[in-house]
Amino acid sequence: MPDDSFKEFVLDQLNALPDLRAKAMFGAHGIYSDDKFFGILDEGRLFFKTNAATEKAYTACGMGPFTYEMKGKVMSMAYHEVPPEILEQPHELVQWARQAISLASARPKKPKKQP
Repeated sequence: MPDDSFKEFVLDQLNALPDLRAKAMFGAHGIYSDDKFFGILDEGRLFFKTNAATEKAYTACGMGPFTYEMKGKVMSMAYHEVPPEILEQPHELVQWARQAISLASARPKKPKKQP
C-alpha cells in the first residue's frame, strides 16, 4: 500500500480522535492529536509512543521499536510498531492511540538540582 493511501487509511481508522493530523517529517509523517505528537508513519508502518510499561503489549505481539540510522549507528525511539491486527480494528486502535497520547501529554520529569 503506498504511503499516501496508508496515511489516509490510518487517519480514517483514528477519526474518533480530536484534531487529528499527519505532518511530514524526515521522509515519514508524525501523527498528532491536538498538539500531542504520539505516532509515526514510516514505510507503510504505524508506530505509537510507548514507555517501559506500555511497550510490553507491543513486544508481546512481536512488534519492535521505531529505528533510524544516524552517523552509521542504528538508533531507536520510544515508539513501537502497532500490530496489524490492532490496525485493522478502529475501536481497538483508538484505545491504543489514546494511551500513546497520554504518554505524549505527560511532562518529562525535571532532574533534581544538586545542592
